[in-house]
Amino acid sequence: MVEFVVGRNIKSKNDKLIVASKSGEIVKMLHESEQFLASAIKKQTIEDKIKCYDLGEYKLYAALIKAKNSVCDWQNFGGEVWRQLKKNREVKIALVNAKPHEIYEFALGMELASYRFDKYFTTKKASFYDNLEKVVLTNSGLKNMDGYKPNSGLANAVRYARDLINEPANALTPEIMAQDIKRLEYLGLEVEILDEKAMRQKEFGLALAVAQGSANKPRVAVIKWRGNAAENGFKVGLVGKGVTFDSGGISLKGATNMGDMKQDMTGAAVVAATMKSLALQKVRQNVVAVVGLVENMPSGTAYRPGDVVKSMSGQTVEVVNTDAEGRLVLADCLTYIQRNYQPQNVIDIATLTGAIVVSLGSAYAGIFGNYNQLGMRLSEVGDVCGERVWKMPMDKEYDKQIDSTIADMKNSGGRAAGSSTAACFLRRFIEKNTRWVHLDVAGLDLSDGSKVLYPKGASAFGVRLLNKYINQL
Repeated sequence: MVEFVVGRNIKSKNDKLIVASKSGEIVKMLHESEQFLASAIKKQTIEDKIKCYDLGEYKLYAALIKAKNSVCDWQNFGGEVWRQLKKNREVKIALVNAKPHEIYEFALGMELASYRFDKYFTTKKASFYDNLEKVVLTNSGLKNMDGYKPNSGLANAVRYARDLINEPANALTPEIMAQDIKRLEYLGLEVEILDEKAMRQKEFGLALAVAQGSANKPRVAVIKWRGNAAENGFKVGLVGKGVTFDSGGISLKGATNMGDMKQDMTGAAVVAATMKSLALQKVRQNVVAVVGLVENMPSGTAYRPGDVVKSMSGQTVEVVNTDAEGRLVLADCLTYIQRNYQPQNVIDIATLTGAIVVSLGSAYAGIFGNYNQLGMRLSEVGDVCGERVWKMPMDKEYDKQIDSTIADMKNSGGRAAGSSTAACFLRRFIEKNTRWVHLDVAGLDLSDGSKVLYPKGASAFGVRLLNKYINQL
């Protein structure tokens, strides 16, 4: 975690970065002993290219910056700066003529890029680790960094989600994850944990069916943030899929990359982290969240292809594929949040289908729903914050694919249009007049490190999207 402070005098002899739109502005800020670099700096012509001048006792970095018109521009530039300067212990940075909100987005980009999950290494050399601990923002006109606090809270929440998602499944069972979410009460969140007995009493029939093959018992976490005491009810309801490990159950997955299925609880982590961000930012909205936490394993007690299971809604489901388990967990959680809290808008998020990866790759999340205005608003917010979504179809033809001959529906419509049929399945659990959107983020939960704001490993895609959406209500 990097500390940001406000300072003065970029001309001191320290590791430093000077960023300006004109080379002459950079030269004006050089210490008198650095003036010999003026000619070389004036020859810099590649915008956003950070040039390092090693002066022996310290390093000077200089960058010409092109016009940055969006939140993403400043965040991405901050991420690039982190990559270049992360081996320095402390750095002074002057962003010439940058406005306060631009500086805050730049700093957020640095924080997002700085994330690293290294808790299980025992033999790495010190050189393996990043050194940058303190960034002094100079010549900025800022008196302090108080205005950065909301972004700092958001960065904290993104780190929290990434930590959860990166944890191995043996260290993050449904019970352990529920306990971790329970700890968030220290921020003023209300957290209720439903154990297996409570889930049976409340008739989480589908979620319990998924969980019955595992020795690790299921949990449901209900999280509430009441940021607006003057308003009754909840404006937004969030639902997250929390399959802490997905073997596929009896419909066993192939061995290749099965280890990545520890991340099948990404939706739940993103929802919990979003709730944490709202508390850290003291957002003036009332939001409720429900996450279903289960492990999907093959065993003598596991649910089987061909089973018929009754949902909390009363509808019956024929299980044709035990690897289509996430939608079963979400279905009961969607029913629970609607019946108990009646939020005005319901958004669920999940690594639900491989089909969405085939459709959209790692550029967009798929967005489905029954309320165009809600979906359009999320799409607009995604374009601004860089977590983009793409509207996918839910036509009647897709809905027919999940009709069953022996029950109300089946849990898979086959490979064709798999992400759309999965969304159609969820829609059958949305009650009349509920505004609902489903986000399928499979393909975006894991980063290969090529995008500067998403270091290799868990991305926590969705935290910034949901946080910004709720902040702008």
